[in-house]
Amino acid sequence: MLFEKASKILQRASFRNTFCGYATRSLARASQKPLSKLHISTVEGRISNVSKYNFLRQSYGTPKYFHCSAVVGENIKTVKTPPFPDSVSEGDIRWEKAVGDQVEEDEVIGEIETDKTALPVSSPEAGVIHELLVADGDTVEKGQELCRIDVSGGGGAPPKPTETPVTEAPKTTPVAEKVVEREIPSTPPPVPEIPKEPLKTVTPTPPLLRPAAPDQSAPSTTGARSETRVKMTRMRQRIATRLKDAQNTAAMLTTFNEVDMSNIMEMRKQHKDAFLKKHNVKLGFMSAFVKASAHALQDIAVVNAVIDDDNNQIIYRDYIDVSVAVATPKGLVVPVIRNVEAMNFADIEKTINALGEKARDGNLAIEEMDGGTFTISNGGVFGSLMGTPIINPPQSAILGIHAINDRPVAINGKVEIRPMMYLALTYDHRLVDGREAVTFLRKIKSTIEDPRTILLDL
Repeated sequence: MLFEKASKILQRASFRNTFCGYATRSLARASQKPLSKLHISTVEGRISNVSKYNFLRQSYGTPKYFHCSAVVGENIKTVKTPPFPDSVSEGDIRWEKAVGDQVEEDEVIGEIETDKTALPVSSPEAGVIHELLVADGDTVEKGQELCRIDVSGGGGAPPKPTETPVTEAPKTTPVAEKVVEREIPSTPPPVPEIPKEPLKTVTPTPPLLRPAAPDQSAPSTTGARSETRVKMTRMRQRIATRLKDAQNTAAMLTTFNEVDMSNIMEMRKQHKDAFLKKHNVKLGFMSAFVKASAHALQDIAVVNAVIDDDNNQIIYRDYIDVSVAVATPKGLVVPVIRNVEAMNFADIEKTINALGEKARDGNLAIEEMDGGTFTISNGGVFGSLMGTPIINPPQSAILGIHAINDRPVAINGKVEIRPMMYLALTYDHRLVDGREAVTFLRKIKSTIEDPRTILLDL
């Protein structure tokens, strides 16, 4: 009898979030289990792992009230920061989900933006966002707890409150109103006296003149002068710092040249279909410039070298890793193509396409951007005619390629219209002299104008 009464009390409580405070602790002691691991089943009035006698003896005589608590600890999963690369210690969190949102397993619920890349934060299991431990935009460190997810399957967004229609009170009709009885006067009211003197004439006052309203058709002389302040992303801050460090450290100097693109364009036009059919990738101009740069770097090794400022040494590299600048919505990134000297045109095109897709999707790993011995920046895709690129430290040189435009040039004493491109090479004058820089750029020019020189190793 007593047990049935206590069971009915528990059945009226919420199955997941409401427990009898005193009974819960007693059940924990009787079952020899920690409170966070205790499951109370109210289905059909049964208490799991506890005898009826212990439950009634220890709990029924205590004050009966209900205590709202969090769900059982097994149903809450804590999400921590994903593994950080060795060179990254912190980042800014940006949430894509809010409290109460349903998430699936491995679904991206947020993103940690570091100074080099963005690290996705994924849900370990399907469930509901229970609590966000850090606010959007806060700085988080390695191993920090970010949020908690309820994986019990019973959670969800709180239901929207239903609007109860407001019922208007019925209007009372004159018939429903209470009739108030009034006495009927027996004598008529007195007649007012007729004035003996004539009435005075009142002169009307003239109306006040209001100022004329401004002409709405006249154009306004002042426009909107609002300002919007946006916090700089970590990647943008890192880019700004590195570019300024390059200006403060390197003695940068830029030399220019122009290249006739007729032969390389003809080669591409003639072989692009067969190239696509065999290698399943399009033949572009970027692979030609990467291969031409590697060809020139092998001849003029000082451009591929770097200064070790700490030890006052020059480091010459036998390998060639070309960094290709890629513009993304979050900033400029430079993924690296490794060992270009051992690649052919197809290998370079495939690597560029794969790294470009990762950069645009924000999936580049830190390892794919570290290193690099030489950089190529392609401003021509945006229509740039000429520019002076900034060195990507600690490298010693960067090649800038630009738009292709038809221009009149002198060919064998005659004026002809040719597709021409300006080339710019910015180099660190502390290490590279003008002779090596100009020779290096002319080597690239001759390779692009006659690609057969690569095959002949000229």
